[in-house]
Amino acid sequence: MRHGPAIITPMELGITTFAETIPDPESGETISHGERLHQVLAEVELAEAVGLDVYGIGEHHRPDFAVSAPAVVLAAAAARTSRIRLSPAVTILSTDDPVRVFQRFATLDLISNGRAELLVGRGSFIESFPLFGYDLENYDELFAEKLDLLLAIRDNELVTWSGKFRSPLDQQGVYPRPLQNPLPVWVGVGGNPQSMIRAGVNGLPVALAIIGGDPARFSVLADLHVRALSQAGHDPSTVPLGVHAHGYIADDASRAADEFYPSYAVAMSRIGQERGWPPMTRNQYDAMIGPGGSLVLGTPQQVADKILRWRDVLGIERFMLHTSVGTMPHEQVLRSIELLGTVVAPLVRDA
Repeated sequence: MRHGPAIITPMELGITTFAETIPDPESGETISHGERLHQVLAEVELAEAVGLDVYGIGEHHRPDFAVSAPAVVLAAAAARTSRIRLSPAVTILSTDDPVRVFQRFATLDLISNGRAELLVGRGSFIESFPLFGYDLENYDELFAEKLDLLLAIRDNELVTWSGKFRSPLDQQGVYPRPLQNPLPVWVGVGGNPQSMIRAGVNGLPVALAIIGGDPARFSVLADLHVRALSQAGHDPSTVPLGVHAHGYIADDASRAADEFYPSYAVAMSRIGQERGWPPMTRNQYDAMIGPGGSLVLGTPQQVADKILRWRDVLGIERFMLHTSVGTMPHEQVLRSIELLGTVVAPLVRDA
């Protein structure tokens, strides 16, 4: 167990989306970016209505995803909601200006009455590097330096800072200041040990993206985070660990598997073609649904059981379900969100 013999705070549950606009596997049609954005706002409203804690929206710069500016969409969501926390998933800090990132999310925090979070990462896609004039050879160095500046801005109204990739700041004020002090900053990690250590040294919570393999193997990374926190003088019990995972919920297990597979297989095979992975097969998919697999899919009870297993293995305190991996019928996505909030969440929290 990550933080001792008992977890005091309730497990936080939420939804993430990349606002995918991948062609529908049945019709071949592609939803417009505008329509997909309206669907995302409907998802946020429902997520709050059914009692979920967080909604996260990813940043991408390619035609098969509708959101390149998460803060703008989250601000629209803030106007439609009153309680749910609002986060990017992630914002690509490596190719952005930390000053502008902080200003956008401080503004979101004020608009939402203190519900904004920042989840920053290096990005698993590379389109933003040439788009904004950055060299992929500096992939990790860019993130490390920009995270350092972001934290300096978070912690100081007047900032003095210098680095390699940006002009220095000399007692420069960064405004507006957020309602929350400090503004929550999480780090998104896909499996890199050094990223876990860096987050721990800085006292930052981590959101692990688990999209393949047995989640138990990530326990090594969870332990690394705890050790880095402790060695840097931070109390691990105050710094949460979360997980982002693909999955889907339906009233019947077979229906859940059959409804999720077509869009999931198309999306993962499409990305796999770019990265050298083999196409997704039904046998591979079915294995991923099992107890040791990375897909959180099935009936509400099956999903709750898997989340609780991951809590026990990794010590997580937040779980984020990513349902719209490809383009699913929106009514199915909404039903999955409804079941997560109304059935799964009580099972997990009561446990």
